Amino acid sequence: MIMKIIIKSILFVSLLAVFAACNSIKPYHKPGVDSANLFRDYIANDTNSMASLHWNEVFTDTILQQLISDGIRHNFDLQKAYSVTRQSQAYFDQSKLAYFPVINGDAGFALSGSSNPQAFNNTGKPRVYSVELTASWEADIWGKLKSAKKAQLAFLLQSTANARAVQTSLVADIANNYYNLMALDQQLSITEQSVRDWQNTVNTMKSLKKADVVTGAAVVQSEASKYAVEVTIPDLKQAIWQTENMINLLLGRTPGPVHRADLAAEQPVNLLDPGVPARMLANRPDVMAAEYGFRNAFELTNVARTSFYPSLTLTGSGGYSSIRSFFGVGSLIGNLITGITQPIFNQGANKLRLKVAKEQQQQALLNFQYTVLSAGQDVSNAMMSYKTAQAKAATRVYQLENLVKSVNYTQQLVKYGSANYTEVLTAQQSLLAAQLSGVNDKLQQLQAIVYLYRALGGGWQ
Repeated sequence: MIMKIIIKSILFVSLLAVFAACNSIKPYHKPGVDSANLFRDYIANDTNSMASLHWNEVFTDTILQQLISDGIRHNFDLQKAYSVTRQSQAYFDQSKLAYFPVINGDAGFALSGSSNPQAFNNTGKPRVYSVELTASWEADIWGKLKSAKKAQLAFLLQSTANARAVQTSLVADIANNYYNLMALDQQLSITEQSVRDWQNTVNTMKSLKKADVVTGAAVVQSEASKYAVEVTIPDLKQAIWQTENMINLLLGRTPGPVHRADLAAEQPVNLLDPGVPARMLANRPDVMAAEYGFRNAFELTNVARTSFYPSLTLTGSGGYSSIRSFFGVGSLIGNLITGITQPIFNQGANKLRLKVAKEQQQQALLNFQYTVLSAGQDVSNAMMSYKTAQAKAATRVYQLENLVKSVNYTQQLVKYGSANYTEVLTAQQSLLAAQLSGVNDKLQQLQAIVYLYRALGGGWQ
C-alpha cells in the first residue's frame, strides 16, 4: 500500500515537472559589453598583454620580488579575502545538499498517571518508549533549488574574484611604495648634495665680499637659500620613515627599516602592450567579480519568481513504540504525507520579494557596466601617464645639461664681476628643482607601469 502511494507521488511530481516546462525561471545570459574604443585612441595589434605576465616577470628587482612574496603570504586584507572565499565555498557546498531530504531522529519516554487508578485498569502508571525517524523532502518542480544553487556558485566565484582583486591591488601597492621609497632616497641624496654645494657658494660669496666684488647682501642671500634647501631634509626623512612603515604594514610586519635598491638601477619592463580590451575584461578580477555579482542577482530573481508557484513536499516517518519497557513487546509505526502548498494571500510578500530582486539585479548590471568603463579608463590613463613620463624624461636630460652649465658659467662670471650674484642663486635653485623633477619623472614612469599592470588585471596569477 505504501509503495503504491510512493509510486503515485513520484508520477504526480513528474507530471508537475512536465507542466513546469512553461519555464518559470529564465536562463542566464552574460551581459553584452561594447569594448570599442575602451582604451581610447588605441588599436590593438596583438592579443598578447602584459597582464599575462607573472608579477615577478614585470618587477625584476629581486628585493621587490621578495617583498611582494612576503606580502602575498602575510597581508591581512588578503587573508581576510581568502577567508570570505572559504565561507562562500561552505555555503555553496551546503546548497548542493538542498536536493536531499531532511532527516531527524527522535527518541522519547512518556510517563502518565491519574488520580483514579481505574482509569488505567489498575495497571499503575503507563510508560511509553518510542524511537522515530522523520524525513521531509521538497521537490524542485520550478527550479527554485537549482537557481539558489547557481546563485551560491556565482557568489563563490565573485568572492574568489574579489580575493584576486585584493592581491592585484596588494602587488601594485607594494611596488608603488617601494619605488616611491627609492625616489625619496634619491631626492634626499640630491638635496643633501645641494646643501653642500650651497655651502660652497656661501664660502665663495664671503671671499668675494672680502675682495669687494659683492656686497653683504650676496652673502646673507646665499645663506638664506642654503637654509631654504636644508629645511626640506627633515620632511624627506619623515616621508621615508612613513613609507617604510607603510610597506611593513602591507607585509604584515611591525614598523621598521626596509631594504631597497637604488632608483637609478631600476629598468622598466619592455612589454607595455595592453592587448585587446576583451582580454582585459576576461582577466581583470573586479570586472569578473561584477559580472558574477550580476549573475548572483539574476539567479536570486529566478528564486523570487518561484515563490508564486505551489511547492510539493513529501514527509515520512517511521519508528518503534513500546509500553512498559524499551526492549519489550511493541509495534512499528509509520506514515507518509504528500502535501502541496499554493500561496494565495501573504500580504504581498512574494510581489515585494520579486520587485526587490529585480531592482537588485538592475543595480548589479549597472555596477558591471560602470566597472567595465572604469577599467578602460584606468588602462587609458596609465598608458598616457607612461607616455608623458617618457616625453618629460627625454626633455629633462637637455634641461639638466644646460642648467649644470649655467651654474658653472655664472659662478665663474660672478668672480670677475661680470654677473650679478642673484644669477648664481637662480641657476642653482633651477638646477635643484630640475634634478628633483627628474627623479619624479623616473618615478612616474615606473609607477605608470604598475598602474597599467594593475589596470589590466595583472598580479593575481
